[in-house]
Amino acid sequence: MSSSGNSLDDEDTFKILVATDIHLGYMEKDAVRANDSFVTFDEILRLAKDNEVDFVLLGGDLFHDNKPSRRTLHTCMELLRKYCMGDRPVQFEILSDQSVNFSYSKFPWVNYQDDNLNISIPTFSVHGNHDDPTGADGLCALDLLSCAGLVNHFGRSNSVEKIDISPVLLQKGRTKIALYGLGSIPDERLYRMFVNKQVMMLRPREDEASWFNLFVIHQNRSKHGATNYIPEQFLDDFLDLVIWGHEHECKIAPVRNEQQLFYVSQPGSSVATSLSPGEAVKKHVGLLRIKQKKMNLQKIPLQTVRQFFIEDVVLSDHPDLFNPDNPKVTQDIENFCIEKIEAMLDMAERERLGNARIPEKPLIRLRVSSSQSKCYLCF
Repeated sequence: MSSSGNSLDDEDTFKILVATDIHLGYMEKDAVRANDSFVTFDEILRLAKDNEVDFVLLGGDLFHDNKPSRRTLHTCMELLRKYCMGDRPVQFEILSDQSVNFSYSKFPWVNYQDDNLNISIPTFSVHGNHDDPTGADGLCALDLLSCAGLVNHFGRSNSVEKIDISPVLLQKGRTKIALYGLGSIPDERLYRMFVNKQVMMLRPREDEASWFNLFVIHQNRSKHGATNYIPEQFLDDFLDLVIWGHEHECKIAPVRNEQQLFYVSQPGSSVATSLSPGEAVKKHVGLLRIKQKKMNLQKIPLQTVRQFFIEDVVLSDHPDLFNPDNPKVTQDIENFCIEKIEAMLDMAERERLGNARIPEKPLIRLRVSSSQSKCYLCF
C-alpha cells in the first residue's frame, strides 16, 4: 500500500471526501459566529460536488448538540439536499448485507438504492460523542437524516457486552473497500472491551487480501488518563487506513503506525470550538483516492474558516521591558499586550487579502504569564 502514489481517476478508483467534527450549530446564537459552521459545511459539500466524489465520509460530530435546533437541522438538510441529490449516477455497488450494516434504520439499505430518492453523492457517517443516540428509543440526529434518506448512518452499536463490527462492502471496478465504522462509545468502556477481547472486526469471507480495509472511529486518540483513550495498538493490524474523529487538531496527512502497519489520518474539526493551540492549526478536508490496495490522500485547505491566532507571552523572558519596581509596570504590560494583539490583527488582515470568503473578524487569544510556572492571564 502507498500513501503518496499517484492515482488515476478511472473506473477502478474510488474518490472519497473525508471530514470529521463539523459541529453544525456551534455558537449559532452568537451575533458574529452564528453561521460559521454552516458556511464551512456548505464549502465541504461543494468540494465534494466539484470533485465529483463517489461518496462523502464523515467521522462523527456532524452536530454540536445532541438535540440540534430546528434551524441547525433545517440548514443541514437543506445543504445535503442541495449538493447530494441529483441525476449523476453512483458508480459503485454495495456487496454486503445492508440489513446488517444499517440494522437500526427503518429503511435498512443505502439511500442511493432507494427507488423514491435521487441521490448523486451518498454520505456515510458514524455518530460522535456530541450527537450520539440517547433516550428510550436510542435515537440521534443522524437517525433523522437517515430516515429522510439524506445520510447513511453506520457503525452503531449499543451493546455493552460485545461489539461485532460488520463492514459495508463497496466495489467499483476492480477496487473493493471494506468500510468499518464505530460510533462514539465512552472511552473507558470501550477500552475495557478491547482489553477483554469483546470487540471483533468481521472480515469478508472471500479474498480477504483483495480488500482495502478502511476504519472510521470517533474516540480520544490522545491519552487523557489510564483508560480514557483508545491506543492505536488496540486496532486490528489488517487495517489499511484509519480515519480518526473526535480530535480537533488537523493532522490529516496519513501517518504510518510502525507497529500495526496501518496509516492513521486525523482530519480534525472544521470549526474552532475552543481557543486551544490545536484549533489554530490550518483546517483541511481530504480527497481520498483508493485504487485496489493503493491510496492517495490530497489535503484541501478550507477557505471559509474563521482565522484563529494564539500566542504565549512570558513576562520573565523580557526583564529589560518589565521592571517590577517601576510604578508604571502595569501600564507597560498593557501596552505590550496591545501591540501583540495589533500585530496578530495585522497578520490576519494580510492573510485575508484576496480571499473574501474568510470571515472578517478573526479569533485572537494572547496568553500572558509572569513566569513559566505560573498560570496564564488570557486576553
